[in-house]
Amino acid sequence: MIYRSKAPLRIGLAGGGTDVSPYCDLYGGAILNATISLYAYATIEPLALPEIIIEAVDREETVSYDRSDSLPIDGQLDLACGAYNYIVKKYGPVPSGFKLSTIVDAPAGSGLGSSSTLMVAIIGVFAEWLNLPLGEYDIAQMAYDVERVELAMAGGKQDQYAATFGGVNFMEFYHDNKVIVNPLRIKQEYLFELENNLLLYFTATSRLSSTIIEAQSQNVKDKNKESIEAMHHLKEQALMMKEALLKGNIHDIGSILDFGFRYKKQMAKGISNSSMDEIYETALKAGATGGKISGAGGGGFMMFYCPGNTRYQVKKALENFGGEFRAYQFTERGLVTWSI
Repeated sequence: MIYRSKAPLRIGLAGGGTDVSPYCDLYGGAILNATISLYAYATIEPLALPEIIIEAVDREETVSYDRSDSLPIDGQLDLACGAYNYIVKKYGPVPSGFKLSTIVDAPAGSGLGSSSTLMVAIIGVFAEWLNLPLGEYDIAQMAYDVERVELAMAGGKQDQYAATFGGVNFMEFYHDNKVIVNPLRIKQEYLFELENNLLLYFTATSRLSSTIIEAQSQNVKDKNKESIEAMHHLKEQALMMKEALLKGNIHDIGSILDFGFRYKKQMAKGISNSSMDEIYETALKAGATGGKISGAGGGGFMMFYCPGNTRYQVKKALENFGGEFRAYQFTERGLVTWSI
């Protein structure tokens, strides 16, 4: 028997950064995001030998260990090792050796939540193999606990919930890890128009998001007024985006994105840089009405809202920057698992 899972990556449309502690613990956070047709995949093949093999196919990395109840956390495929350790600690030893293989459709540091989505896919495939009684909130919280608590990787809470639930969601974040996922019933024609006009652009660079997130968290701890006010405005942006999508005011989205872009840069140093600012201003001059940096910032993907047929002028204007546009579609389903 082979066990498989896949979980979708996401684009954050508004509120980015307000899901990060301690801001959300103190003030409450709000995010609006949508999953897209790029995925993290995981496969488990039970083995007759007492061996554990972990393989990141897309990164061409493989580690192997004698079967054990605890794998080393040493910088080599730590997400998979951390998930395994947590599951064994919580549910007991697995029934046999196994090979765990993973693939992600976007590189780490891309700003699409790839690391957390991979964690969700890994927990999902273990749940499928071991028949664990886990609901959507359970899986998302477990993914958060492994990544943020056990492995001490800096970051927010939205990615794990987006990957698990799927679709377009307005999410609320509070203290004590309280998360409320509100699925939005958006008319199909509004989503088609958003999909048509929202370009996803990979800057051909990746970044270590933890450095930026740690600076953002420190600004809240230090009561940095400019940074905290910026986060308040981004939370407001999430509400603005929610209303625009539900009411079909799609062409307001460019200005709402631009509103967020201006404030996001005030949360912490390194979120944007001169190159990304130049790309952004070039896109606006070519006809985009707004955009954003995906994820923590500093590199990875950017998005641009291009009304009418301006997407073609924007693509042409950005040709000389060395990045690439990535095709996608919005998806309704989150984590799925199966066996064969």
